[in-house]
Amino acid sequence: MTLVTNLGFPRIGARRELKRALEDFWRGGTTAGQLLDDARSLRARHWALQREAGVDVVPCNDFSLYDHVLDTAYLFDAIPDRYRALADRDPLAGYFALARGHQKDGVDVRALEMTKWFDTNYHYLVPELHGGQTFRLRGDKPLAEFLEARAFGFEARPVLLGPVSFLLLSKTVDGSDRLALLDRLLPAYAELLGRLHAAGAGWVQIDEPCLVLDLDAAAQRACRHAYATLAQAARPKLLLATYFGALGDHLGLATSLPVDGLHVDLVRAPTQLDAVLAALPASFVLSLGVVDGRNIWRSDLDAAVVRVRQAQEHIGAERLQVAPSCSLLHVPVDATLETALPAEIRSWLAFARQKIDELRVIADAADGRADTTATLAAARDGRAARRTSKRVHRPDVAARVAGLDATAAQRTAPYAQRRVRQQAWMQLPPYPATTIGSFPQTGDVREARARNKSGKLADADYEAFLEAETEKCVRFQEEIGIDVLVHGEFERNDMVEYFGEQLDGFAFTKNGWVQSYGSRCVKPPVIYGDVSRPEPMTVRWSTFAQSLTAKPMKGMLTGPVTVLQWSFVRDDQPREATCRQIALALRDEVLDLEEAGIRAIQIDEPALREGLPLRRADWNAYLAWAVECFRISASGVADDTQIHTHMCYSEFNDIIEAVAAMDADVISIETSRSRMELLDAFVKFRYPNEIGPGVYDIHSPRVPSLDEMVELLRKAAAVLDPRQIWVNPDCGLKTRGWEETRTALTVMVEAARRLRAEVVHAGQYVASISRQ
Repeated sequence: MTLVTNLGFPRIGARRELKRALEDFWRGGTTAGQLLDDARSLRARHWALQREAGVDVVPCNDFSLYDHVLDTAYLFDAIPDRYRALADRDPLAGYFALARGHQKDGVDVRALEMTKWFDTNYHYLVPELHGGQTFRLRGDKPLAEFLEARAFGFEARPVLLGPVSFLLLSKTVDGSDRLALLDRLLPAYAELLGRLHAAGAGWVQIDEPCLVLDLDAAAQRACRHAYATLAQAARPKLLLATYFGALGDHLGLATSLPVDGLHVDLVRAPTQLDAVLAALPASFVLSLGVVDGRNIWRSDLDAAVVRVRQAQEHIGAERLQVAPSCSLLHVPVDATLETALPAEIRSWLAFARQKIDELRVIADAADGRADTTATLAAARDGRAARRTSKRVHRPDVAARVAGLDATAAQRTAPYAQRRVRQQAWMQLPPYPATTIGSFPQTGDVREARARNKSGKLADADYEAFLEAETEKCVRFQEEIGIDVLVHGEFERNDMVEYFGEQLDGFAFTKNGWVQSYGSRCVKPPVIYGDVSRPEPMTVRWSTFAQSLTAKPMKGMLTGPVTVLQWSFVRDDQPREATCRQIALALRDEVLDLEEAGIRAIQIDEPALREGLPLRRADWNAYLAWAVECFRISASGVADDTQIHTHMCYSEFNDIIEAVAAMDADVISIETSRSRMELLDAFVKFRYPNEIGPGVYDIHSPRVPSLDEMVELLRKAAAVLDPRQIWVNPDCGLKTRGWEETRTALTVMVEAARRLRAEVVHAGQYVASISRQ
């Protein structure tokens, strides 16, 4: 019998219950005990939902209060010294200090660095390790949640992040070799597996997603050594889970390891099935990821059944499992809640609950255990209807994309000439200060938006409210000395959703939330058809804000690659085709902003790197169209219009040439959590344009001191030409409160003034300008 299993379930709840529980606790409104009770109830509800939908074995330890990589570091006591006293005194406070920083009761520590989980929009906390690091079991979360599931009556399979992927996803603060710590880490893994075995766990899912990456010989040796070592101890059977791509040249490595089963992703890499079946040891169980764990479209059930039956013919149903391609963490919980969507579009969607339903149908059809004829026929008809729907295809959009030529992606003059023309009208000082775009979305802002949407606040009154908030934001920036202003984005709900709501080809859910990090949830738009822009989207608010000040006002847009990456994208055409459609829509907006008098325009691309294929052999093709799409959106403007872009939580070393090829006049990047380490790529490359290295971390409530910001700017000034450097936070301020924002930005501007005075006093800036 083919088993239905699941690699992981969304943590946050169908209605963001975890978000609310966390934020209530952080505000002091609930106790730690109440938070843990809420988490326990959510886990039980999710296990019950999965079993009801047809899962034979549910996952456990897939739940996290913040992040599963952080959980792994905390579990094995990989806690940097600066947090240890707090963690020993109050383990939950210590855990959240690693995630968010802590500035209370005489303790002032910054958060761990955060970056993207492979090529997804989920962020994980990067563990900090060092040479000679010791590991030990600290707590018993995987065991406790296994026992909890059993107490609720569920057969559960614990999920662990594997030791090699854990080390490869970490960083060493002293530059030592991460993999050299493997022998220190493995005894703690062995002890944990022994405890799970003693408690009655029959299987453990051990995730090694790094097996789909390009691995050097040392990493491959580490895999062999790790699992040979773990095989020597008493332990449950191990299912080695790989996802997000093909095993490729690591297939032989994966199938040679002394484990008991293998999970492969047949959504991202359907063609690997033949090779996997040929290489699979006779003792292995095989888990097939046949339903997309990262997108929301209904599956091609017929094709999935064919693949499962192919596997059954080779190894038999008894050794076979079907599962999502990866954890369902990346999709919302239940599409039946989306009653406001057009019925036609809703019929095309499958969220986590529906994906498990699909797995049950696939297993039953492949086994012949139930009559699935009607279900398969309905699915077939639904896919056919979507292919021919008039909602999907727009001949005018296709014709415009087909008419693009090389000039659409080129500015008329090189950067050096543009900079002179821009400085002539902007008259900016050294170290100009700006922000990334959004300002705090207070309870009043959210309430006004909700009341307007529900019809309880008239449009005219809502507009007046937004004008007042925008003016307050502009006056504050003028008061503290910001040089290039933003309007605050109070009219926007989300940096992608706001644009998608005004573009054709997009649909929007009410409860389609997914976790970005911690309690931060996003509701990605659904791109179901050809994209176009019916009318201007941002001109009204940018021009209103510019009318309030003589200082330059940035128009704020989200770039085409980020709109693509942070949406659920149609799967019936190449992603690059959809991205070009978005780029053309944004180009129209850029030109309308310029015509309306907005001569500094920021086109954010924080997701450009996350779209990078996991294998280097595929990078150039992706970067070529991604950079082209950004340039299509930006290149229609005059030379004296300054184009900004923003990127956050990215490693830039390996894509710095593509970043330079974007040819933005100014790029702002996240650097504060890394203490300016991420700036190294720009320095080594001799990045020619202007750059704003973030000087404080907006994802933490902690407010850095003036000395701290000055130190970071001096680090930047030591390696960059002063005329290149802008001063800004790491990211937008939407999630922060006004009190901390006022304090932090005031300190930031003062830091800019300190550096400005030093540079002008030394004559450096005057000399650099004179060389232009």
